[in-house]
Amino acid sequence: MSIQSTRIGPFELSPPVVLAPMAGITNYPFRSLCRRFGAALFVSEMITARALVEGAHKAHRLAGFGPEEHPRSLQLYGVDPFFVGEAVRWLVEEGLVDHIDLNFGCPVRKVTKKGGGAAIPVKPRLLRSIVRAAVAAAGQVPVTIKFRMGINDDLLTFLETGRIAEAEGCAAVTLHARTAAQLYDGHARWEAIGELKQVVSTIPVFGNGDIWVAEDAIRMMEATACDGVAIGRGCLGRPWLFRDLADVFAGRAPSPGPTFGEVADTMEEHAQLLVDWFGDERLSLLAFRKHAGWYTKGFSSSARLRDRLMRVETLTELAGVLDGIDRAESYPANAHLMRRGKRQGTQKVVLPRGYLDDLDDDTPPYDEGEPVSGG
Repeated sequence: MSIQSTRIGPFELSPPVVLAPMAGITNYPFRSLCRRFGAALFVSEMITARALVEGAHKAHRLAGFGPEEHPRSLQLYGVDPFFVGEAVRWLVEEGLVDHIDLNFGCPVRKVTKKGGGAAIPVKPRLLRSIVRAAVAAAGQVPVTIKFRMGINDDLLTFLETGRIAEAEGCAAVTLHARTAAQLYDGHARWEAIGELKQVVSTIPVFGNGDIWVAEDAIRMMEATACDGVAIGRGCLGRPWLFRDLADVFAGRAPSPGPTFGEVADTMEEHAQLLVDWFGDERLSLLAFRKHAGWYTKGFSSSARLRDRLMRVETLTELAGVLDGIDRAESYPANAHLMRRGKRQGTQKVVLPRGYLDDLDDDTPPYDEGEPVSGG
């Protein structure tokens, strides 16, 4: 690869890799674990601008970072330029962040039905107002945006979104190469990332979608000429993917996959980090269940093991379940082929009533309490 690093504002990313925000997943414990395996820009899960401004306790908790995290990168969701601007201003003035990412790609129903996430780019004047408010409030803190190709194949917005981001002073853009209607179905259309790269020329373009092994990142960059990659579902249960990415970007073959014993050790470390962070063992182990099945994919008797893991409520119970595994078992050669994360198929994107009647309207959609975190 000729590209060894990419800059987002003052930060040089080497390798040019971003951990994409995932609701309920990319909290501090998971970011910390991934960071131990390799370098990247590790972005927090999505947090609501309005909740931050109004002082919601959960939003403030989600906005927390560990003492070793730098840069501190936070993803913000909002539908109203006022609340987005105020949230960014508060985060920056309090010295809580080094980088802000704006979510314009979330496809889930509870977000799009309020006119948020992937629904916003279909209204370019509203999108521009939100981005402009964030960039103005951020000052020297870089602002980036993440978005999808559009609502569906009849409402593709990604090229216009990229132009707006570039014109309004964003430091970089990330395209998940699917529409909101696709959710996580089928294959990401990497050719769209290449199209965006031809339109956006003065700031970095990151590609997202279907990077399951480190070599996929190289293939994406070579196929699209993008400046870096954003890793989402591919690292679920596989934080060592960031080590593999460091290897391939340095021209080395990826390290051998971990043994089942090494995976079990990582699982216990992850669970302990959750307990230390949240301070409640039972609730932390409930949160850990979101990861447990992904860690064990492909190993022998993994289905039966996952069933037991879904019932653990303490660290002692987790250790007991993992006690019976064959610690010497090699990492499954086909584990990367086992798709991870959400499997909803396609959808009809739900939007607010009359949302598409006037695409030039920049009035923020009425919103009765934005979700704190929404995918």
